[in-house]
Amino acid sequence: MNINATLIGQSVAFLIFVLFCMKFVWPPVIAALHERQKKIADGLDAASRAARDLELAQEKAGQQLREAKAQAAEIIEQAKKRGNQIVEEAVEKARIDADRVKVQAQAEIEQELNSVKDKLRAQVGLLAVGGAEKILGATIDQNAHAELVNQLAAEI
Repeated sequence: MNINATLIGQSVAFLIFVLFCMKFVWPPVIAALHERQKKIADGLDAASRAARDLELAQEKAGQQLREAKAQAAEIIEQAKKRGNQIVEEAVEKARIDADRVKVQAQAEIEQELNSVKDKLRAQVGLLAVGGAEKILGATIDQNAHAELVNQLAAEI
């Protein structure tokens, strides 16, 4: 092997090229690699955090859904109870109204019955006086007749 100026020149040029690359080319490349590596690590961390956040959000949504279902069931139960209460109140009111109407009807019937009895007594009294007149064959004056009818009506 023959060492000559070309080999030395090439070696010096290569050494200058290596130094130039180490000084000016290599640091930006290494910085770009480190930056890329950091971005990838940050992206993985963000993805991991997002996955945890998603799990927490899903769990929270599930919990809220369960609470909403429980609350809806409670509201439905309260509505059913209130509906039953309203029905019971309506039935009770209807029963009270029916009792009131029944009592009122009985009072009207009693009043009508008393009125009919009074009229019947008056007619019986008139018939009795008329029968007595026929039996006695004499006419009783009006005052005596009215007094006798009232007395008979009171006795009947």
